[in-house]
Amino acid sequence: MSSLTIYKDSYVESTVISNRFIDEFLAEANDAQIKVYLYLVRMMSANLPTGVSDMADKFNYTEKDIMRALKYWEKKHLLTLEFNEAKALTGIRFLSSIAQSHEEQKTLAPIVPLKLVSSEAPEEKAPSKKEEKEPEKPSYENISYSRDELKKFKENPETGQLLFIAEQYLKKPLSLTDIEILYFIHYELKFSCDLIDYLLQYCVERSQKFSYIKKVAIAWAEANVLTPKQAKAYLKNNFDKPVYTILKSLGRSNTPTPTEADIATKWYKDYGFTLDIIDEACKRTVLAVDSHRLEYCDRILSSWKKSGVKNLSDISALDASYKKPKATTPSTKNTFNQMIHTDYDFDEIERSILSN
Repeated sequence: MSSLTIYKDSYVESTVISNRFIDEFLAEANDAQIKVYLYLVRMMSANLPTGVSDMADKFNYTEKDIMRALKYWEKKHLLTLEFNEAKALTGIRFLSSIAQSHEEQKTLAPIVPLKLVSSEAPEEKAPSKKEEKEPEKPSYENISYSRDELKKFKENPETGQLLFIAEQYLKKPLSLTDIEILYFIHYELKFSCDLIDYLLQYCVERSQKFSYIKKVAIAWAEANVLTPKQAKAYLKNNFDKPVYTILKSLGRSNTPTPTEADIATKWYKDYGFTLDIIDEACKRTVLAVDSHRLEYCDRILSSWKKSGVKNLSDISALDASYKKPKATTPSTKNTFNQMIHTDYDFDEIERSILSN
């Protein structure tokens, strides 16, 4: 079989891929495998270092996904991988022919420099004058545009329709500041109208403040989100670590939805509860109900928030106060506050949740 050659291009602006790769390997490879291979060729062409964790971060994959892709191309005899005694990847070699002996592969020098994670602390060295500093993040404060720019923005059929859609989502006319933020998102952050539409749908369920919409848009832009599909993937994989810990305590092992993540985030950010308090509420929830646990736990924590709970000892004191005999017996109503003050009548709480 004829050889497969990867050409090292001398131009920074382009990377050359062999036609044989496109003709014989592209159709059978999945998205992750193709992305990893093309990225490695790009790094090789520019003689830039990369690593498994770098590629995982760049493409929003796990490190296991990256390793599976690398091993796939190794099986196809397009590259070979080298590991140290600790089974850590130390080298990637592109092969210049499809069929090569193991001895011939050893004579090849690594083409893609790898960033390795060492168990020993690296020696500190003074920064070189030639080393380029990381570019500072642009400041997006105090954005302002001329009347002519905003007029064209409103009169453009596509963006004018976007402004109309925004008003429908928010159920109010847009202010000048609101329009400036949408102009900024469209022209400065380079969001398409479809992506802005999805952004608005996502944000208005959480906050109707344009400052919040702007903040979310900037976060997406910094994550290189360009389409609604990418935004969904970004939201799916970028929740705070405590969210996963909390939902796991409630018996949920699947990836949380944005709504579930928002509820869990509210408990430790808005309510200010520590994880041990939230865990206590989760334990009580799991013992009490098998379904609607998120809603059930939310009602317990909301009650604790109203009662001024700050630590676990406050919960113990609150429990003790519920058990004290009362002078008068209040009439029974189907409300959570009354149920939570009658020694945690969990059956009533569950019936209340299921009836909503």
